[in-house]
Amino acid sequence: MKPFLAAVTAAGSGLLGASLASRPGSRRFHVLTASVATTWLAGAHAAGPVPRGRRDVVRPVAAGAGAFGVFYGCALVARRIPPLRRAITGVLDHARRGSTASVAATTLVTGAAEEVFFRGALYDATGARTSTALYVLSTTATRNPALVLASAVMGTLFAWQRHRSGGVQAPVLTHVVWSALMLGFMPRLFPPEPLDPPGARSPE
Repeated sequence: MKPFLAAVTAAGSGLLGASLASRPGSRRFHVLTASVATTWLAGAHAAGPVPRGRRDVVRPVAAGAGAFGVFYGCALVARRIPPLRRAITGVLDHARRGSTASVAATTLVTGAAEEVFFRGALYDATGARTSTALYVLSTTATRNPALVLASAVMGTLFAWQRHRSGGVQAPVLTHVVWSALMLGFMPRLFPPEPLDPPGARSPE
C-alpha cells in the first residue's frame, strides 16, 4: 500500500475513534465526523480517479434493504445480550441527541465517503481482501464491538459489490440505504440504558 493511503487510513481512523468518543449531540461530535468524511473523500480523490462502475440502482438499493432486514433480526437477539446491547445503545446515543437532520446527514455522508475511499482508492491499491481487512481495522478505533462486527459483514458485501459492478456506485447506494434504515428503526429497539439499576433508591 502506498504511504499516502496508509497515512489517510490512519488519520481517518483516528478521527473516527475520537468522534465516537465525544459527547453525543455535541458540536465536537459533528465537527469530527465531518472531518472523517472529508478525510476519506479527499484521500480517495488525491489518490486518483474513482471508478463509478455500472449504473445500476435497483439491485444496490434492494441489497441495502435486505442487509437491514438481516441486521434487524440479529438486533432482536443482540438486545438480550448485555455487552452487545450496551455497545449498540452507546452508538445510538449519537442518533438520539442533536437535530435529526444533522445526524442523518452526518451518517449518510460519512457512509458514502467510506465507500469512495475503501472501495475506491484503497480497493484499487490493495485488492478486496486487504481493503476489507483495513476497513475492519479502521473501525476498531471506535472500540465498539458491535460496529466492528458490522464492518466485517458489510465490508465483505461492499467489496463483493465493487468486484461485480466495477466501481463504487453500488456499494455507496447499498451503504446509504442500509445506514438510513438502521438510523430510522434501530433506536426504538435500544432505548437508553437506565442510570440506576431497577429498584435502586436515591440516598436521602
